[in-house]
Amino acid sequence: MAKKFKIVKVSKQVGDATKAIGPSMSSKEADEFAKVNAELIEVAESDKAGLAAALKDADILLYGGVTISREMMESAPRLAAILFQTVGYDQVDLKAATENKILVVNNPSWEWCIEEVSNHALALMLGCAKKMKQLDLLVAQGRWADAKKEQNPMGSIYNQTLGIIGCGAIGRMVARKAKVFGLNIIGYDPYIMHPWLAKENGIQLVSFEEVLKADYVTLHPDLNETSFHMMNDKAFAQMKPSAYVINTSRGKVIDEVALVKALESKKIAGAGLDVFETEPLPKDSPLTKMNNVIMLSHSASYSTYAFSIAPISIAKEAGRILSGKWPVNPVNKEITPRVKLVKGN
Repeated sequence: MAKKFKIVKVSKQVGDATKAIGPSMSSKEADEFAKVNAELIEVAESDKAGLAAALKDADILLYGGVTISREMMESAPRLAAILFQTVGYDQVDLKAATENKILVVNNPSWEWCIEEVSNHALALMLGCAKKMKQLDLLVAQGRWADAKKEQNPMGSIYNQTLGIIGCGAIGRMVARKAKVFGLNIIGYDPYIMHPWLAKENGIQLVSFEEVLKADYVTLHPDLNETSFHMMNDKAFAQMKPSAYVINTSRGKVIDEVALVKALESKKIAGAGLDVFETEPLPKDSPLTKMNNVIMLSHSASYSTYAFSIAPISIAKEAGRILSGKWPVNPVNKEITPRVKLVKGN
């Protein structure tokens, strides 16, 4: 009889879509799981007994909005991999996973959301440049004359400079699309392995200090020790007072205290933010009182289509691992996993 595998998804609250983080597994993935004789079990974080029981014989753990701790991993002796349906994987103790020989696999943007996130970043840039939030609020209040006054000053988009921090797949897609608006593109990425990729996409690589001098600075790095709070007091002090910062990457790339100070002191003109240090954004955040800050609900990757295909690639990764094959998108690829996996299949 074929071996039965168990895939466990730990969620904030089972059955409540409003609590879900990222796309939810559905019937579309059933075929992939059936191919390897695997069952999917969803457990609520609050169900301590149910979680402990599920972890004991879990082969794969799916991220469901709950931080995956060292304790969880060490309670799962059969665990081969932790899979993220999202691009980001900062909700796992990566060091603990590596030490326990557990693969961490994410869902890179090119698999499902590169178009959505790049469009979103440019939408935020355009919204900031054209003062859409300020003008919308004034017109909605019947203050047409005040809206006309608010237009000045308003920067141009054509022939301005867009600075891209993080020249990976999304950053490069932003660059390609931004050229349509006549923007000059510069970029900074200390990890880029093939500089020709930046050049091929119209990005002139410069230093961090130089990229901060752009008219619009858009953030697309992974969240790591280098990028954590990279946008701090020192960074904002180097930006133009007419510049805008756009963030569709990870909230903690920006030191929000420093951002608030920069906005209040008019060191920068405004911001377009899809992500925040704490999510949901606290109601008392000073950012909520600023009409030059566009704030969205961590929705850059979302479209009905994108979220319909996102779980499929991760279901296929689960199938690969459970059938003894190396995954396509491992994060900690240097490890020797608990279970034998064949590369190159």
